Amino acid sequence: MTGRFIAIVGPSGVGKDSVMEALAEADPRFTIARRVISRPVEKGGEVYDGVTEKAFAKAEQEGAFILNWAAHGLHYGIPKAVASDLALGRDVLVNLSRAVLPQAQTLFDRFCVILLTADRDVLAARLTARNREDPAEIARRLHRADFAMPTGVPYHSVDNSGPLIGTVEQVGRYLSGSGFHPELPNQKICI
Repeated sequence: MTGRFIAIVGPSGVGKDSVMEALAEADPRFTIARRVISRPVEKGGEVYDGVTEKAFAKAEQEGAFILNWAAHGLHYGIPKAVASDLALGRDVLVNLSRAVLPQAQTLFDRFCVILLTADRDVLAARLTARNREDPAEIARRLHRADFAMPTGVPYHSVDNSGPLIGTVEQVGRYLSGSGFHPELPNQKICI
């Protein structure tokens, strides 16, 4: 049996990495895909492999990524090693861009999406607190926060405006099948 490719998506500052880390800590069935990003590691935030633009382009050309995309002036890649984790039956949590979801949906048999949302004021405070973007970039990210989900990609939405533990419990229930509500639109069971 193959593991699930679980895409965690949402606007900048919504807490994707915090939710993934808490899920992986709470349940050993989950592993987190470590992204490759054309950003120096010193910029902080999630745990990732920072590379230069040139090194990213070389890795992409050599086929090192199962998925890759560009956003916010950076390049992001999901290493091919994710396929090995899935083949071993591991559930892999992946911080993805909404724009790459249709491609991911075609690649993985057991694919599901968790859309994290948060109030605009909460997003603004979190973006400011992480101290990675200047005010103009924060404004641009907030403007994109309402980006629509791609058509034809089912997802489960969870509000992460409140305490992290509440969000983790909701996502955990959904991923275990007990939080699935077939009467709600844009959902498919993720078990």
